[in-house]
Amino acid sequence: MTALRWSSLLLLLPVLAACRAEPEPAPVLPTVLVEVVGQSRGEQGFAGQVRAHQESALSFQVPGRLIKRHVDAGQRVKAGQLLAELDVSDYALQAQAAQAQQVAAQAELARVRDDLARYRQLAAGQLVSRSALDAQQAAFTAAQAQADAARANLEVARNQAGYARLLAPADGVIASRLIDVGQVVAAGQAVLVLAADSGREVVIALPEADIGRFSVGQAAEVVLWNAPDKRLPATISEIAAEADAQTRSFAARVALTDADAGQVALGQSARVYVARPGQQLSVPLAAVQGQPGSAQGQVMLVDPASGSLQAATVQVARWGAQRAELSAGISPGQWVVAAGGHLLQPGQQVRAVDRDNRPLQAAPAAAAATDGN
Repeated sequence: MTALRWSSLLLLLPVLAACRAEPEPAPVLPTVLVEVVGQSRGEQGFAGQVRAHQESALSFQVPGRLIKRHVDAGQRVKAGQLLAELDVSDYALQAQAAQAQQVAAQAELARVRDDLARYRQLAAGQLVSRSALDAQQAAFTAAQAQADAARANLEVARNQAGYARLLAPADGVIASRLIDVGQVVAAGQAVLVLAADSGREVVIALPEADIGRFSVGQAAEVVLWNAPDKRLPATISEIAAEADAQTRSFAARVALTDADAGQVALGQSARVYVARPGQQLSVPLAAVQGQPGSAQGQVMLVDPASGSLQAATVQVARWGAQRAELSAGISPGQWVVAAGGHLLQPGQQVRAVDRDNRPLQAAPAAAAATDGN
């Protein structure tokens, strides 16, 4: 019986040893999104739209009914090209009437001139009084004034008939059409908008908080949305004197060079980049714990070797819409928790992953996004 018990114990020993040798399960580490700190290019980006440097609202100098429109929006035109016409029937009649008045006035002037010459001869022979000669001289002066007025009225009538034809003042593109054939327009009412070939600009809005960083003549770069890999040199040409009452932003125009102006089309979407002095460290806005707009904040850093967390106080140079630029507190190449840092504690161990949910094993050289907006 005793031998049987010992045999059973010997059979159980390997099982007990195996149970005792099983390792304890590793703790589950919280997964955090990490971004490698990189230097930004020290620039701000602003969305904008390409506009012409000079846009003119074209109008007739006289009222009338539009009977012909020779161009449409988007069409290129040359200086002096006929764009639209008004009905000139009334103006033609006015010109005819003015011409008839001018002919009558010239005939009356000729008659009075002959009478004055005859009166002067009679006065020389003392056959008429001095007062009669003076009266004839006054009649001649009045007839001459009427002839001049009739000639001026005829010129005005002819000009009005000419004003019923709208001509392009410069080479360019018809940006928009504001009326249709058959409409009656007033003198000075805009009928077409011409974008002249005098240059191209990108219209942007500068934030009120940063307006002191920008000035007319400052260098910039323009990136068209259909050519994201190409940067066109440009210059800030105009900044509004007052902020918009609703958006609290300042309208600005950024002029492209003449060489590049021909590469862009009116209305194209673009992004303008304006450089700032110095290099900044760029991190996601959600990585910084602190009051937006304040000079200081805190970030959580991950030790690449141990995976443990440590808090770091940072100096915030700029709070953007999506990213923050830091001037001190961290260094390029460090791992920063991109989001959710306020839920973590210093010394805590985490599993670091990138935006594709891939574990980070080392600190690769990676640059953060350059756009601070």
